[in-house]
Amino acid sequence: MPTPHVRAPRPLRFLPRIALGVALLAVPATAVAATSDATEVSSAPAPAAIGLDDPAKKEIAMQIVSSAENSSLDWKAQYKYIEDIDDGRGYTAGIIGFCSGTGDMLDLVELYTDRKPGNVLAKYLPALREVDGSDSHAGLDPNFTKDWKKAAQDSEFKKAQNDERDRVYFNPAVNRGKQDGIGVLGQFIYYDAIVMHGDGGDSTSFSSIRKRALAKAKTPAQGGDEKTYLNAFLDARVWAMKQEEAHEDTSRVDTAQRVFVRKNNFNLNTPLDWKVYGESFHID
Repeated sequence: MPTPHVRAPRPLRFLPRIALGVALLAVPATAVAATSDATEVSSAPAPAAIGLDDPAKKEIAMQIVSSAENSSLDWKAQYKYIEDIDDGRGYTAGIIGFCSGTGDMLDLVELYTDRKPGNVLAKYLPALREVDGSDSHAGLDPNFTKDWKKAAQDSEFKKAQNDERDRVYFNPAVNRGKQDGIGVLGQFIYYDAIVMHGDGGDSTSFSSIRKRALAKAKTPAQGGDEKTYLNAFLDARVWAMKQEEAHEDTSRVDTAQRVFVRKNNFNLNTPLDWKVYGESFHID
């Protein structure tokens, strides 16, 4: 039997929508200009190197994260997932662990309701606003979990989960990774860190982990060696994980991400073999 684990919690009241918008806009002007030129000039430059946002690479990323979050590569089976894992963040649910106590579940249900007014979860919006920042179920029980699973049968709700995952977690990780000059693997390492730690202002957030790594090594964009920098980042990530009891098992770094770094698999090419919480996984 694999060692049981706890789904990764993240800081209370994750990242405000406005702040995140600024982060997503923080792309170098040269990159924006290059994009504009490419659409207007027929003799466009050669396309940039493949990134984690390539559909095939993104699918791999979703599977690896799901192996740690759900002990399964079938991430698409997690739209209906919901439970309180007693981590002080209320209900944890969906493909990326949206939490009723950290604000990202509220943002998700607001988006779903904007797109589909009168949906089965819309009536819980007042309660989700009240419990934000706590572990309370007030106004959610007894039917919230049942209604979440019902909503998960709706393609619009699945799309809303995908879109919020990308807006809050995936896109910021990929954009920051590209700015730092790291490849597909490095961008995935960033993504997994944001999924677990969020990007708030505390000492274990993604930005703080990155800052800790930069004190030890330069990014490739700064002229540093990619492998050296990724190891420094993973060292900082392990330190952050060990600050919280729920993260004491660091195998999602030690027997997964470090395996790929040791093999110099910076493009995250298949086949891939790794372990999380003692359980083995493989992607052809």
